[in-house]
Amino acid sequence: MKTTNAAATLASVVFLKIQEYARRPVQEQARLRAQLEAVLAVTLADLPHENRIVLDAADGTAVAVLADPEEALRLAERALPAMAAGLPLCIGINHGTVQMASGGDGMIGDGIAVAASVAEFASPSRVLISRSFRDALADITPSTEAGFFPAGVFTDAGLRTHELFFPDKQATGRRQRRLIALGIAAVIGLVGTGIAVRASTGGHQKVFDGAMGKLGLSAKQRETTLRGLREKFRF
Repeated sequence: MKTTNAAATLASVVFLKIQEYARRPVQEQARLRAQLEAVLAVTLADLPHENRIVLDAADGTAVAVLADPEEALRLAERALPAMAAGLPLCIGINHGTVQMASGGDGMIGDGIAVAASVAEFASPSRVLISRSFRDALADITPSTEAGFFPAGVFTDAGLRTHELFFPDKQATGRRQRRLIALGIAAVIGLVGTGIAVRASTGGHQKVFDGAMGKLGLSAKQRETTLRGLREKFRF
C-alpha cells in the first residue's frame, strides 16, 4: 500500500539527551531511561496530548510542541531539577519544520535534527536554544528576547554552524520584579481613582492593558496577571 507523508508543520522541539548514553553499561542505560520516562510523565502532565508529539531517540527523547514555543521552554525548565537528582540531561531547543515519516513511523525534519545538534553542545547544567527558537519566542512576547544571552557559535559533525543562546535566570527575575512593580502601581492607581469598584464597566482594562503592553505580554499573560492581582488586592 502506498503511503504519503503528512504536510510539514512548524514546531518547537525540546531534545532531552542523556549525556554519554552510548558509553554507559546496559544496566545503567536502562536505569537512566526509566528516570527519563518518569521525568517526562511529570513535565508533560499539563501539556495536552494534541499539542505535543513524543519521539524516542537513541540517546534520549525529543518532544515536538505544536504552536506554543513558550510551553516548550517551560517544559525544558521543568526538567532541569532532574539533573540534581542524578539524571545527566543535556537539553537543546529548536524551532523548525517537522513531519510524519513515511508510513507514519516517527517524525523527521530539520526542527528535530537541529534540536539534537543543540543538545549535543549543551551541558547538564543549562538549557541551550537555537536562534530560530529565540526568534519564535520573541514573535510572541518581545520582552523574552532580553532574557537570553549568547552561548557562542558551534559547528556540528555535518559542518553546519549554529548560533546558540542560554536563558538568563537573573534577567527573568528582573522582568518579573518589573511586572510586579508595574502591576501594583496599576492597582494603586485604579483603586485611587475609584475605577476598581466599577470593574464591570471595563474601563480599568484599558489602563491595565496599556501598562502590560509595555512589557510585551500577551493577552493570556495579561489576564493571568490581572487575576493574580485581583486575588491579592481583593478588587
